Amino acid sequence: QVQLVESGGGLVQAGDSLSLSCAASGRTLSNYVVGWFRQAPGKEREFVAAISWSGSSRYYADSVKDRFTMSRDNAKNTVYLQMNSLKPEDTAMYYCAANGRGYYYSDYRRYDSWGQGTQVTVSS
Repeated sequence: QVQLVESGGGLVQAGDSLSLSCAASGRTLSNYVVGWFRQAPGKEREFVAAISWSGSSRYYADSVKDRFTMSRDNAKNTVYLQMNSLKPEDTAMYYCAANGRGYYYSDYRRYDSWGQGTQVTVSS
């Protein structure tokens, strides 16, 4: 399995931007579809965004569409999540995850490898 480490979380104000990174090791990330998920206290883990292995296709939850942009740099074995116009409801632990099935899923149970998460807190 590929090992994933997220970074870039923090405390920001509503309307601010934040960029998350997910660095992979152990295996080449270009072989995986990668997703970002988030989980707030007391809530189920929810899909945020996903990107195909080549980066040519991207998928977003309706709640973040037009505000978040996911990208990847396979040469650096890293994926990114640029988050703009942040809202207090974006507050959560953010996780990146990889699946080797070659297809994007919004169901977190279809992903095999997970990072430890990075906390994003948006104050009003």
